[in-house]
Amino acid sequence: MQATQPSPSNSETFYTIGELAREFGITARTIRFYEDKGLLSPLRDGQKRLYRRRDRTRLRLILRGKRLGFSLREIRETFDLYDQVHGESKQLRYYLKVLEQKREQLLQQRKDLEDALAELEESYAVCKKLLAEQEQRQKEREQA
Repeated sequence: MQATQPSPSNSETFYTIGELAREFGITARTIRFYEDKGLLSPLRDGQKRLYRRRDRTRLRLILRGKRLGFSLREIRETFDLYDQVHGESKQLRYYLKVLEQKREQLLQQRKDLEDALAELEESYAVCKKLLAEQEQRQKEREQA
């Protein structure tokens, strides 16, 4: 990714919406959506959005949070806690609580999937056996 420098006097690195979209494999529309939800706050240069490293990091965290099943509300609350003065330990306690809930949810989903797969396997075996029996009877009738 090639970051842009808006002015020689500013040493901060900026990214365009296109650069971030390519890096993270998402659309510019998705990035604008997160901006509309208040999760990203790029600078503006006319119509052009300039995203700072902070926005890039937040975008990475948003996408990771979504993969883990976090809602945008939960992601925003985590960001808000982090932004508060002395919010780090409060954020970590909150994040641990949310992670515990997500873990339990995923474990339950895994159990449900394992149960569903076991039922599917059982049905598959029964169907396969019935089909083999029918085909055997059909062969026997044809030979008689």
